[in-house]
Amino acid sequence: MTLPPVLQRAVAAARMRQWLSAVLITLPWLALAFALAWRLHVPLPWLAFGLVAVAATTIGAWRSAHRMDARWFARQLDRRADMQDSADLLFVDTRQLSGLQVLQHERLLKTLGRAPPDLRPAWPSRWIATSLAIALALAAAVVLWPGAKPLVADLPPGAAAPAAVATDITLVAATLTVTPPAYTALPARDTNELSAKAPENSQLRWRLRLSPQPASAELVFHDGERVALAREGDDWTATRLLSRSTLYRVVPGGPLPLRDQARHRLDAIPDQPPQVRVIAPERSLTAATPDQRTWALSFEASDDHGLGGARLGLTLAQGSGEQVTVTERSLVLQGEGDGKQRRYVRNIDLKALGLGDGDDLIVRLVVSDNRAPSPQSSRSTSLILRWPPPPSAESSGMEGLVKKTLPAYFRSQRQIIIDAQALVAERPRLAADKFMQRSDSLGVDQRILRMRYGQFLGEETEGEPEPPPSADGEQHSLDDGHDHGSEPPTTMGAMPDVMEDFGHTHDDSEAATLLDPETRELLRKALNAMWLSEGELRGGRPAQALPHAYRALGFIKQVQQASRIYLARVGLELPPIDEARRMTGDRAGLGDRRTGLVPAAPPSSPALALWRSLAATGDSAAERDAFATWLRANETTVDDPLGLVAALDALASDPACDACRQELRRKLWPLLATPAAAAASRSAPDARGAAYLDALARERSP
Repeated sequence: MTLPPVLQRAVAAARMRQWLSAVLITLPWLALAFALAWRLHVPLPWLAFGLVAVAATTIGAWRSAHRMDARWFARQLDRRADMQDSADLLFVDTRQLSGLQVLQHERLLKTLGRAPPDLRPAWPSRWIATSLAIALALAAAVVLWPGAKPLVADLPPGAAAPAAVATDITLVAATLTVTPPAYTALPARDTNELSAKAPENSQLRWRLRLSPQPASAELVFHDGERVALAREGDDWTATRLLSRSTLYRVVPGGPLPLRDQARHRLDAIPDQPPQVRVIAPERSLTAATPDQRTWALSFEASDDHGLGGARLGLTLAQGSGEQVTVTERSLVLQGEGDGKQRRYVRNIDLKALGLGDGDDLIVRLVVSDNRAPSPQSSRSTSLILRWPPPPSAESSGMEGLVKKTLPAYFRSQRQIIIDAQALVAERPRLAADKFMQRSDSLGVDQRILRMRYGQFLGEETEGEPEPPPSADGEQHSLDDGHDHGSEPPTTMGAMPDVMEDFGHTHDDSEAATLLDPETRELLRKALNAMWLSEGELRGGRPAQALPHAYRALGFIKQVQQASRIYLARVGLELPPIDEARRMTGDRAGLGDRRTGLVPAAPPSSPALALWRSLAATGDSAAERDAFATWLRANETTVDDPLGLVAALDALASDPACDACRQELRRKLWPLLATPAAAAASRSAPDARGAAYLDALARERSP
């Protein structure tokens, strides 16, 4: 589009100013380029070099000027209040404007006619001066620097260039060979990096080439260990066993230092012990059935480098009371799978072991790996197969004994919840009869669990859980479904046993009668929730059963945390009085109740002092040395000791490096002790607050 003349003049002047600014910033660097070309005797005609440089400068300045587009000019114009933020209409074709926009466009043109705009950017004086000073200083240094040698010297034919005097030693080539231990079955590898990660106890071999050749060289590790490098032709070699992670650097002998003095890191990857997982059975405690002859076991083991032997330990506990005998034996298992992951399956012959009523069979799998010279081993969780003992009458005298609220092993309410959730998720893929069968099976499990817990409230073997008995025994009626029998005859001089003839002692003398009222109430709520969950599961509605199952689980957890201990009642026993100290006022060995709480003392560590010193601008050499000494003695208590050593070394090499200080502070932060919790002290009041407190004090005074 064609801009109005007043805008064309303003735009042209602004672009010319931008072009001249770019040229003035670039011209001093052209002078530096000419100085370098002259000093180094670049084989390029001077005229061609100058033309190329001027052309590049002109093109760059032109592109910089033409980056100022219509949007940029509109923003500059909108800075004027009389433009009313409508300057963009001046850069749009009038044929694309509506009625109101055309009127606004004409009004803006009249305004610009009265006051022509000046869109020229300000001269970048600071940038021009800075560019001129830096470029001229560098050009003067290139021209006047004494002893500078051109890249291509004018030497006579056949003459060799003189060798430059070396000021340091350069690491020309480096090869680090890592040979892992044989038991890992990992191949040896070569790397050109001096830092590496390798399995623990790997063999490391260095092959380095230095220029110029030093008189000697060695590897210096962060813990003070030194390994001398042996010269083989033009190379320097050394070997070392990687027993733990470390930092090191290459140190040549002689007056010349190594150009790259950075520390290199070697990380020793420890061998992990085998991981053992039980596949079958699903629970740690399994109750044997009367007709069970075998017990199927299945395990899975894995290791990072390879599995070794596996042993299945069997422990058979027989008898009861003080007549318990324990028999142990071990079976060697051969797993199926590769060297890193295997599955172990075994069917235990219960008859051959002699498992009978009341016996417990405990098994655990022990798997070792191939680590040499000392293999690592891991064992699985203990699996128990319990043959329930025959029912026997128990004594009712519980004085002085301990009664736990719940038995040690029950069917898990949590497992019922998990199975119900899985059934709800699989419902779209199951047939209706199959879904109903599995839901009913879960309802049966819920009923069995409810009845087992119900034994602690005297619940019947079938039906809804009954309320706990009152202090005088359960209250029955004629229509409660029990056969109370006829009125028993009474004998002269004997108290009739009403509870024996008319009542039902549902409570177990060792269970329900020892539960406190709060625990009994929680257990009753759990049974009611189980009853509702069972009804929904038996009706094929596992989703509706889950809320009741969760409520039952919550009550069970509360009951499991409660316990009652009944001990024989004894009298108050106070320590004997020392008659020799009585009435003497001797307080030796007595505590002072007025001392109050002693503030917690954080563990002593120089990390805080170093962290604070790094925030200041002064030297922190003393704090660094103290922390380095502490770190050498406490490497095992720090997460990344090598990272701290590297950060300390980087700051020691360049104390003025601000990035190194911040990195060390970042690594020190996790080591700072968390301050102990304390009451915040009241801040001192200002003048107005002090006057208010004084006024209150005067009102309280008589």
